[in-house]
Amino acid sequence: MKPWYSKYLLSSFAVFLAFGMLWWSMPEEEILVVSEKWKGVCWVGSRSPLDGSELRALKAIGANAISQTPFGWQSDIHSPEIRWEVDAERQWWGESGKGIQVTHDSSKVLGITNMLKPHLWVRGSWPGEIKMKNKADWEAWFTNYTAFIVDYAQLAEELEIPMLCIGTELEMTSDRAEDWEQIIAAIRKVYSGKLVYAANFTEFEHITFWDKLDYIGIQAYFPLADDHNPSLEELKEGWGRQLPKVEKVVKKYQKPVLFTEIGYCNTVDAAIEPWVWPNERKEIEFSETAQALCYEAFLNQHGPRVGWLECIFGSGIPTGMIENLILLLKGKRPNW
Repeated sequence: MKPWYSKYLLSSFAVFLAFGMLWWSMPEEEILVVSEKWKGVCWVGSRSPLDGSELRALKAIGANAISQTPFGWQSDIHSPEIRWEVDAERQWWGESGKGIQVTHDSSKVLGITNMLKPHLWVRGSWPGEIKMKNKADWEAWFTNYTAFIVDYAQLAEELEIPMLCIGTELEMTSDRAEDWEQIIAAIRKVYSGKLVYAANFTEFEHITFWDKLDYIGIQAYFPLADDHNPSLEELKEGWGRQLPKVEKVVKKYQKPVLFTEIGYCNTVDAAIEPWVWPNERKEIEFSETAQALCYEAFLNQHGPRVGWLECIFGSGIPTGMIENLILLLKGKRPNW
């Protein structure tokens, strides 16, 4: 059997994603003041150029931020080689440098800010399993990864994109703090915006280089329940078990938290393993109510702590579900 983490939801293809800046309920002397207030989307790059209506529709539901995700490619979790091109004919338009520029420029006109969030795509696995077998391969991997992310840092600087995510779910590499600090230093030489690392929810507590970044980033696919169709109270209790761990890191590093992704499928088991891809949930009963309750629990539990919230309406969400989620975001009772 594959390990549980091989099924982790890696990208914004999840049905609904969100990321938020948390304003933690700490003693007065430890309060973090969060001035940014964004409502954002993990934007999936399209195969062909936008026609203009897409971003206007996004703006119409209240979004004012997006993250864009180009890819680098790694053939094996133990291979130090990484392939990427900022612009290539085989890329989807929305993931190319040109597409990122047009999307950024078009969204900026609408008052939508951007974060560039490059990912590694690993054949047959996910980035959390990337691990070299010897010192020479580790050195080669970090050399290659530095070149990859600095290329995109330069693009972000050229386009004046205000936020850059320096890595996503690279769990087996992030304990090599000195190497990551060198990456951060290299990025700072070419990029003047804000930096975040998107740590897996099983990883963020162990990272020691948060002080070198502007935000603590979390891919927040925390398990919230053990059974199908949990109640709202059970889901809120599930979040209650996770919050102290996050708050401990916030207090230690005095950095605000950015939820770089959060998502739940529209199935009865949505709260058990939120990281599992929808197409791997074989013969599982659909339930938009279970999905909606997961989001309601998130919004309820983080209400006192949230300085802003970014919400992503991904593909395949029925109109009625979107309307109810918008009601939740506005603090109103949904119609289910």
